[in-house]
Amino acid sequence: MQDPLMIGGVTLTSRLFIGTGKYSRNTLIPEVITRSGSQVITVALRRVDPESSDNIVSHIPSHMTLLPNTSGARTAEEAVRIARLARSAGLGNWVKIEVINDQKYLLPDNMETIRATEILAAEGFVVLPYMSPDLSAALRLKAAGAAAVMPLGAPIGSNRGLQTKELIRILISETDLPVIVDAGIGRPSEAAEAMEMGAAAVLLNTAIATASDPLLMAEAFRDAVSAGRKAYLAGLGPVEETAAASSPLTGFLA
Repeated sequence: MQDPLMIGGVTLTSRLFIGTGKYSRNTLIPEVITRSGSQVITVALRRVDPESSDNIVSHIPSHMTLLPNTSGARTAEEAVRIARLARSAGLGNWVKIEVINDQKYLLPDNMETIRATEILAAEGFVVLPYMSPDLSAALRLKAAGAAAVMPLGAPIGSNRGLQTKELIRILISETDLPVIVDAGIGRPSEAAEAMEMGAAAVLLNTAIATASDPLLMAEAFRDAVSAGRKAYLAGLGPVEETAAASSPLTGFLA
């Protein structure tokens, strides 16, 4: 089944984006990529150290689309600076904007994120902003030039699932940008549910990296995302308040 996802001029056949943090060793990353089938991987620029013998980027195969993120930025200006440094370092022109001031729940600052998106999109970046799921903010991000929006399902790293499900559903319904559910997904069933709702993709890291068997969990998420997408395309049946017999109830006693 041909069902590509187009973002920033790149055709993707996998709708599972993954991260690079929290693995017990970086040498696991290439096998996680293979087992997950992912084609997009995010990495915090502050973790990139070209001088290190264990530079995180050296573990990422060249066929992957790199999605540097601006983790650590507290203002639009800081996010813009990090994005420019990433491009100068040869990490490409995709960027995941993260602007966070709240240190307890790590919730994104939508206003600063919109400002950073305006600047970076004008400079030719493919901007994927991490955001709290707010429709007005999503529409402003689209106007600012975002290539997609990335609403959180729950606080990052929490594995609490789709706590913002109804708000994400509104974004999917009311915007024509790809909606990539980011943060909070802890179970493959939650990834499948996001895809069944019509999400264009999901991005996760902690759920795979902290699993007892990260490689097997990577496979589980690959299959869940694929199943959820197929269910969305197939069209889910209606939900009824009362029972509806699967077979006709007339004629069998005639």
